[in-house]
Order: sequence, then structure tokens, then C-alpha cells
Amino acid sequence: MAVGGQQRRPVVVLYERIADAIHDGTYPPGSTLPSEPRLAGELGVSRPALREALLLLQEDGLLSVRRGVGRTVSDRPPRRGFEHIQPLEDLLAAGSPLRVRPLLRTVEEPTDFTTQHLLAPAGAELRFWESLLAGDGTAAALSQEWAAADEVLEKAHPDFAEALRTASAPAGSMLAVLTGASRGLALTAHSAMSATLLGRRRGEQLGRAADTPAVLITQVVRAEDTPILAAKHMLPTGAPAMPVLQTN
Repeated sequence: MAVGGQQRRPVVVLYERIADAIHDGTYPPGSTLPSEPRLAGELGVSRPALREALLLLQEDGLLSVRRGVGRTVSDRPPRRGFEHIQPLEDLLAAGSPLRVRPLLRTVEEPTDFTTQHLLAPAGAELRFWESLLAGDGTAAALSQEWAAADEVLEKAHPDFAEALRTASAPAGSMLAVLTGASRGLALTAHSAMSATLLGRRRGEQLGRAADTPAVLITQVVRAEDTPILAAKHMLPTGAPAMPVLQTN
């Protein structure tokens, strides 16, 4: 198999073979992998190549090493990439459920960000949700989400428009409302990541210093060709890892 016109490295192919076996239940959560010599024989590969792939799987959270036991499959293997549109609270959960605490639910006029990503005209009214994602008493991320104007949603995704009107304050993230209202409707999304600092206001919301390094994720979700949701997610240093799939 080629990606971008170049052959994948053998260790990557081997990594995927083992990862697929984990996700399809051949090696279920909590099970212990066969010894290196036996596994290498079963897979028809050399032990050095196998060892490198196992180290990568361990680094990526699919395997753990227990003294006196060997390599075991993680009880909750990480989700496979960013290939499905999922609420951030689900992507970051990794075995420890995250609670979405509403900070603000309001309507606001377009900013440069929403004008660019939602194509919102001046004077439009956009629903804006700001939420804190927390687990085990620790703030993990800050989300800001905007929905397209109601008249746009009524044409592009009326079920989402209705779900927003009837959603209660603790209903979770706006993206969770969108995915719940989109059964059978294909959505597409584009996300971008950049390094930044929290800043004073976001630092106060997350209980961190203003100069704390963070990853900023911007996200736009479309129904067919119409952008219906735009978001900014701020993940400070120490936030749970989020799986990302890159393709070309």
C-alpha cells in the first residue's frame, strides 16, 4: 500500500497489523500478548522489527508493560484517529469521562472568526456556547462553539436547528447536540491545530497561568457544502491526549 506515492515503512505496516488485531478483538482489552518469539513467528517477522512496532504501540497507549506479566492490551485502547466527527468530550475521555460545564449560552453578532468560517453576514445572530470540559476535578479544555444563523440551519439542517432550540443548559457541547441530531445525515469537518498561550481570561477559566502553553484547535463542520458549526478548543499543557489521523 502506498501513501503519497511512497511505500510505507515496514514497521508501520506491522504496527497496523497488530493494532487492527487489537481493535477487532483478536487481542481483547486486558489480554496478554504472546511472547516476542511466538508473536514474531505468528506474524512472520523478525524480532527486532516486532520490538520496534511494540514500542510504538506502547507509546501510543494501545499496550502497557506489566512487570512479571509482559505486554498487555490496554483496558480502553485509544480511539482510532480523528476520522469520525465526535464531540471533544468523547475524543478526550480515554477511559475517564469528562463533564461538560456550561459557562455561557447566548446569542452574539459575528466576529472575524465566524464571518470567515460560517460566512455569517453582518448583523446576523449566532448561537454561542462556551463550555469547560473537566474530569476528576481538573479542567481539561475550554470550548467555544458557534452555530450558523437560524435561517441557514433551517435550510441546511433543520433537525440541528430544532435540537438547539430545545437543548437544556447541561446538554453537553454544541457538537454533541449536532451529532445527536444528524443520524443518517453525512457531515464533513475540517480542523486545524496551532500552538499558543492561554492568555489571562482563558487561564482564569481553566485555573492556569496566563502564560501556560496550549494547543488551539479550530474546527468547522458542514452539512453538504454549508458550514453550520465553527469552534475553538483550547487544550492546555497536561490535557488528555487526543488521537489525530492525518491523510493526504
